This record gives sequence, C-alpha cells and structure tokens, in this order.
Amino acid sequence: MRTIEWRDGVVVTIDQTLLPDREVWVEIRDFRQVASAIREMKMRGAPLIGVAAAFGMALAAHHSRAKTRDSLMKDLEEAAQILKATRPTAVNLFWAVDRILSKAWNTKGDTQSLRLVVISEAQRMADEDVEVNQRIGKHGAKLISDGDVILTHCNAGRLATVDYGTALAVVRAAWEEGKRVSVIADETRPKLQGATLTVYELMRDGIPVTLVTDNMAGYAMSKGLVSKVIVGADRIVQDAVINKIGTYTIAILAHEHRIPFYVAAPVSTFDLSRRSEAVIIEERSPSEVTHVRTVGIAPEGVKVMNPAFDITPLKYVDAIICEKGVLSPRGFRALVRKRSPESKL
Repeated sequence: MRTIEWRDGVVVTIDQTLLPDREVWVEIRDFRQVASAIREMKMRGAPLIGVAAAFGMALAAHHSRAKTRDSLMKDLEEAAQILKATRPTAVNLFWAVDRILSKAWNTKGDTQSLRLVVISEAQRMADEDVEVNQRIGKHGAKLISDGDVILTHCNAGRLATVDYGTALAVVRAAWEEGKRVSVIADETRPKLQGATLTVYELMRDGIPVTLVTDNMAGYAMSKGLVSKVIVGADRIVQDAVINKIGTYTIAILAHEHRIPFYVAAPVSTFDLSRRSEAVIIEERSPSEVTHVRTVGIAPEGVKVMNPAFDITPLKYVDAIICEKGVLSPRGFRALVRKRSPESKL
C-alpha cells in the first residue's frame, strides 16, 4: 500500500490524522495544500514528507502558468521556500526539495520540458524510497533472531514512508523470512503515533503487537520482555540521532538493560555536515499536550513544553541500519570523517 501517489496533476495520500478510525484518501492539487498537510501531520514521517515535498514541487511545476523558463524557476523557488518552512527538523524535507531544484536548474529546454523533468524526478524519488526501505529491511533482518520481541517508538512503518517502512521494514522482512517476531509499541505521546499508526499497521499485516504506554518501556525491559529496540530517525548528524521525543529515554533504558538499540533510516536522513547543537528542534502547539485529540486533559492556561524530537548521542546506538548495510558506530564515524574531514569524531 503506497501512502502517496502522483495521478496526472493530483497528489493522492492518506490522511493519517484520521487513522485508525477511518481510512480517508485525499486529493491535493496545490503545493500550498501539501505544505499544510505536512504542517498538520496529515502526512508525517521523515521519508514520506521528503517525497511529499517533492510532489509539492511537481504540483508547482504542473500548475504554474509561467511562459518562460526563468518565471517557472521563480515559481519553483517560491514553492521550495514555503515547503521548507513547514517542519524544521527532518532533513529529508530539505534534501528532497533541493534535489528537485538542482535537477530543474540543470535541465535545458522549454517550460514544458522543465515541468516534465520535475514531475519525473519526484516520481523517481517515490519509487526509490520503496526500494531503499526494502533494502533496509533486508539488511536489518539479519540482526533479528527467531522469537525476538522488538520494542519500537512512534511510527517508522509504511505510513512514515512511501511504502514498507524503516524500523518496521526490519520487522516485516524478518516476519516474511519466517521468523516468529513480535512487537511492543510505545503509544508515543503526545500525538500517539504508536497507538494509532504502528499498531494499526502491524495488526493489518497480522504481525503480533502489544501496546504499552511510554512510561512502561523500562518496566518491560526490566522484566526481560524486550529483545531489541528499533527506531527510525528524522535526522542523523555527526554525533547523534534526532528522532521522536522519547527516543533518548528509551536509548538510555536499553543501554542500562544491555538491550541492543538500533536505528533504521535511509542515507537521505544523514546530515553529516552538522553536529546536534546545530539542529533546530521543532516546538509544536501546547494543545497537543493539553488535549487528546479534541478532549482537554489539563487545566486551562498551564505552561507547556512540547518539543517534537529529542537528541540521542551515538554512544547509545549499537548500529544504524540503512540501505547500504548495517553501520556500527565506528563505521558511521568513519563515514562522517570521510565526508566531513573537519569532524572531531
């Protein structure tokens, strides 16, 4: 099941805010609507919002009334700025928009040729995402043993990507290989992506899953109920993994209980030019904490902290699973030094 598709000038995607109660597919015809859908988390997950932004650029190209190449490029640059402003932390968003712009700037020909190139590149990125995720699953499945119970946080499944997932790609690949695996899914406050999305996906696929509250992770580990932890990532920098708020806590718990902690993410998530202190952590609306959907649960006017992501130092990560293979911390640091010689890692 692809979560997003291009259909002749229309982007079709599932509205994730309505799951698991209703599966509603929406049609988007304007890049500004794509920006709104990303901001409102109707589409979420680093790989998916990257491809969504690429399709937003395709919509800008397809519907532009520009008569000259320069005016069309101006329209694309405007769309790029609006799309990039939606969410500041996940690097795939910026990577995708910049890839489309680079392809456009390096394309010769008239406006029609340019439009076709932008649309084709966005579709190629969607196809690549599926292939990349399947390779992540194949590599990661080698780390999974028959009977493993895997704890995961937030949703890094097919709903966070075009299809197949990242962290859940490893689970799916192991399951498809015949390994009897099961999952413990954190509910993932405040947006409850674990409860609403991860559980929905796994139950739909027939993979055994148990839902727990976020503050049960330590209990489950202490009772020997967790074999491994696998999470996704919104950005991986020189010294840390940036992922959904709560990931850092789980990493420390896994370290304390000597449980392998793995991060599954595509290379497009790697931001090897930066260290963690340079990353902007998105601060979201207080209402996400004071309310569960539309129901208030806190006294009106209470002060709220609501960072969407936290930072997990690499010392807590046992391996990073990407489409290239399984990178040990040492292997990842070597890659950082190769790409960024000035790194102190």
